[in-house]
Amino acid sequence: MSPLTAADVSAGSIRLDLVDVDGDAVYWLEGRPADEGRIALVRWTAAEGARDMTPPGANVRTRVHEYGGGACLVRGGTAYYVENRDQRLYRLGHDGSPVALTPEGPWRYADADLHPSGRWLVCVREDHTGVGTGPGEAHEPANTLVRVWLDRAPEAVDAVEVLVSGDDFYAAPRISPDGRRLCWIAWRHPNMPWDGTDLRVADLTDDGTLANIRQVAGGDHESIHQPGWSPDGQLHFVSDRTGWWNLYREGPSGMEPVCPMEAEVGGPLWNFGPRAWAFAGPERLLVVSTRAGVRRLHDVQPTTGRVTEVPMAVEPGRLLATTLTHAVFLGHSTYDPDAVVRLNLATRALETVTRAAAPALYGSFVSAPEAITFPTSGDREAHAFYYAPGNPEFRGPTTQRPPLIVMSHGGPTSAAQTRLSLDIQFWTTRGFAVVDVDYGGSTGYGRAYRERLNSTWGQTDVDDCVAAAEFLVARGWADPARLAIRGGSAGGYTTLAALTFRPGVFSAAASYYGICDLEVLARDTHKFEARYTDSLVGPYPEAKARYVARSPIHAVDRLACPLILLQGEEDAVVPPNQARLMADAVQAKGLPVALLMFPGEQHGFRKMATIVRALEAELAFYGAVFGFPPADPIEPPPIDNLDAWRRRRLLSQLERGITLTGSSSGA
Repeated sequence: MSPLTAADVSAGSIRLDLVDVDGDAVYWLEGRPADEGRIALVRWTAAEGARDMTPPGANVRTRVHEYGGGACLVRGGTAYYVENRDQRLYRLGHDGSPVALTPEGPWRYADADLHPSGRWLVCVREDHTGVGTGPGEAHEPANTLVRVWLDRAPEAVDAVEVLVSGDDFYAAPRISPDGRRLCWIAWRHPNMPWDGTDLRVADLTDDGTLANIRQVAGGDHESIHQPGWSPDGQLHFVSDRTGWWNLYREGPSGMEPVCPMEAEVGGPLWNFGPRAWAFAGPERLLVVSTRAGVRRLHDVQPTTGRVTEVPMAVEPGRLLATTLTHAVFLGHSTYDPDAVVRLNLATRALETVTRAAAPALYGSFVSAPEAITFPTSGDREAHAFYYAPGNPEFRGPTTQRPPLIVMSHGGPTSAAQTRLSLDIQFWTTRGFAVVDVDYGGSTGYGRAYRERLNSTWGQTDVDDCVAAAEFLVARGWADPARLAIRGGSAGGYTTLAALTFRPGVFSAAASYYGICDLEVLARDTHKFEARYTDSLVGPYPEAKARYVARSPIHAVDRLACPLILLQGEEDAVVPPNQARLMADAVQAKGLPVALLMFPGEQHGFRKMATIVRALEAELAFYGAVFGFPPADPIEPPPIDNLDAWRRRRLLSQLERGITLTGSSSGA
């Protein structure tokens, strides 16, 4: 039996985010599944340890772009944060009492920066006034950059002022150290921020208005993110103009590369607030890069361009903060849970400030990732991380290969990572092999690899997931009769597409809030992704035929394996009716299907009870399909058509003279 329960996975699902420093204090956000997914702001000092800064019941989360990020800023011991309940901005002083800074209404705020005067903030605002589907209603919220005055009542007419408008999206407004300039990025439909963005700079006049707005870099085919300033006020930013996201600065002769490398600085801008570079003094710059799923920290001397990789026992995340003496970041490794880590820049000593959870696995119970590269369609190669079954207390029959779970990440512009994933270890400690696929379209391999998915969503990703499974079967590392595929969101779409467009490869599947009808997605999703499918599939409705052809809901007649679907009822990204449509279609086909709907959950599960129930239900589902009784005392999900399907399968096997054998899974 596995030592890792679904409750352990949920407890390890505490999410650490938004690492920041303010003097000697370290701050981070902590998402807590055991508290209904509430997110608290935590403060730590060496003298006092860690304590919640936000009061009980506060939930620090913004829903701008639905995916949020950038929900909190700490300066001078004062926190400015967005409360999930009403999406208003609040100021939280040393006494712990939140004070509203913005009025009640249909507005959301994110990604703030504080003017050196301390009198006002600049941030992104998303205005949902009049948004709806009826006649005369706006179909999309309006995004702007606004100034929020800190010394005015939130109900005052001029408490919030629009500084910049006219583009569809804005991010990363950053004020120069002297308070005289403001930079930001903007983009327009149909671009996503990893397709093309504009970097703009303006002067801040004495009365606080903007003057001399100019575009510094960017365009429809250059992705720029994470703009900011050096201590002496030199503009820096990340651009993929060479095919890799690298750090640049604006110099006297134009744009200058700071530390060129064939690696990605930062990643796709799904959330506000990432920081993959930060100055630790005028002549010291720290940069986090990613290449093929592995992150590294670099110590850069800006004047000479000298780059030194900092060797560490942990990998840094994409949230980096610095002082003159320390770097603070989210760190992870193959064997330890995520942690807030403080690095002494002089001695290179590492200090763990907090962990997401106590280690739930040790030693040989942990399956380490093995990077694999394998052939795929179009005479190309794709990438993945393979995890062998890892339970020293169990050995399956030596004559049988292990069942394999193919994991398809979300995004689809995301990536697999080498960090300890209890979600993956849940399966490997039960006798499953796992392969986490970086299909074409994933980040971490340069812009060309990322753009492989353009116009080919539902094809390239599916081909690469199938190719990964076939590669491992050919190596003898997986049982071809017991291949499963699972994924969430866009990964859920890839899962459903693999079942319908490459039938016969997989014997079971799990779709977490996955997409089954691309037309419905194109017509009914939130603003941020409203035109994403233009690049992934084609402009709609001009490419309507392609949307229909690539929608799993229209190809259920090809589906030949059982399916479990798990969905939040309040999901604004993938409407819940997508899961219901697919479940109804599979049920009508006579195949085993389970549908679990979770009240109060949005896009991505946050509550402990949901995470536990979903994981246990998925395990029980595989047990029912592959023919093993899970060792865990769990409640199986209701599965339609299961008994009739079993009878048909048994008759078919008897007719072919096949003898049923037990599973090698240690589940």
